[in-house]
Amino acid sequence: MLYFFAFEPAWNPLLSDTTAPAPTRESRPSLELLDHLVQEVETVFHGKREVVRLAVAALLARGHILFEDVPGVGKTTLSHALAKALGLGFRRIQFTSDLLPSDVLGVSVYNPKTLSFEIREGPIFANVVLADEINRAPPRTQSGLLEAMQDGSVTIDDRTMELPKPFLVMATQNPLEHHGTYPLPESQLDRFLMRITIGYPDGEAERRILAESRSLEPVVDRLQTVLSPQQVVQLQNRVEEVEVDPAILDYLMAIVHKTRTTGKLRIGVSPRGNIAVFRAARAYALTRGRTYLIPDDVRDLIVPCLAHRILPAGASGSAFDVHDEAAAILEGILEEVEAPV
Repeated sequence: MLYFFAFEPAWNPLLSDTTAPAPTRESRPSLELLDHLVQEVETVFHGKREVVRLAVAALLARGHILFEDVPGVGKTTLSHALAKALGLGFRRIQFTSDLLPSDVLGVSVYNPKTLSFEIREGPIFANVVLADEINRAPPRTQSGLLEAMQDGSVTIDDRTMELPKPFLVMATQNPLEHHGTYPLPESQLDRFLMRITIGYPDGEAERRILAESRSLEPVVDRLQTVLSPQQVVQLQNRVEEVEVDPAILDYLMAIVHKTRTTGKLRIGVSPRGNIAVFRAARAYALTRGRTYLIPDDVRDLIVPCLAHRILPAGASGSAFDVHDEAAAILEGILEEVEAPV
């Protein structure tokens, strides 16, 4: 299938970003490095290339990821491997029912030697943060983390501090029927760019995992650094330069409008959700080695970016059931809306 685009750079303000200057052409990292990055992470996170590609796209789009899956399918391995291959700092926070916001963000401590208060930064001050079992923490602690995700900064007492750049939160959530959980409300779920399910590996991938488990050396330690933090920021800036034909924007708008008018949904996609798909799809195009958007980029990102932002009418059962129902509705909408050619 061929796509013909007639680009008009000034046709929509969403397609330009005047706040951050683009890196010079000479300093730009090659898009081939992104494919190398995916391959490098896949050497320890087996059989899930598309999951890795989505995680990289979320990072380039300056978004965050919520994993909702059964324990033991590699969420921690993926987070750590991605940080290692990017040369980024990594911290893991185990969320519990007694975790306080200061345990995540940091605290102001009085120093008797200097007769002043000093800030002790919390584990949130890292490039890649794994928020493990986020729904086991009480709402106040959840809100503290989500504020940091939204603003990219943390306020302790009267001092506001910027978080490292790039910054990515990869949160995990247990199924809601487990004991001792505080489910994330819809307004907080909407802060995550993507909700991803990893699932079980296939037979060949699991055989490789078993073979590697014989070694006491952590598999992540074998990874090579593919990109530097500076190159990651440059690639994030390049997301704004991905060209978009107006017909593809109309295609996305038609899908979102369907979610707001269908009787199958109690809550449709918000404008923030619409922007999330738009930005994520452009980042996803870069991971595919392209500087322009095609309809398949939008289709591939609809479920990861929107299934957790909508609520089926009469939804009941576990979080897995609700999400599966939402995903099925979105797949049906994709069949109804004709893609541009």
